[in-house]
Amino acid sequence: MIVNAFLLGVIALSSLVAGVFFLKFWRQTHDSLFLSFGIAFLIEAANRIVTLQDARMNEGNPWHYLVRLIAFIIILAAILRKNYEASR
Repeated sequence: MIVNAFLLGVIALSSLVAGVFFLKFWRQTHDSLFLSFGIAFLIEAANRIVTLQDARMNEGNPWHYLVRLIAFIIILAAILRKNYEASR
């Protein structure tokens, strides 16, 4: 139980750091791909933090998967948009 909480904390912190780095790069380049990645990683960090706050720490809850799906859709949409802009 404690190991699971520790690992969730490590993943949450790693996602938070990645999100901040992507937002930093977005501020420098104003590339929407960096913004999308930053938002997706911050959403994932928030999802892990909420999981840590849950007394049961049940990652099998469908709401956790829905939040992850939203984060992945944001990344996928940004990649498709970037490729579409490049082909024009």
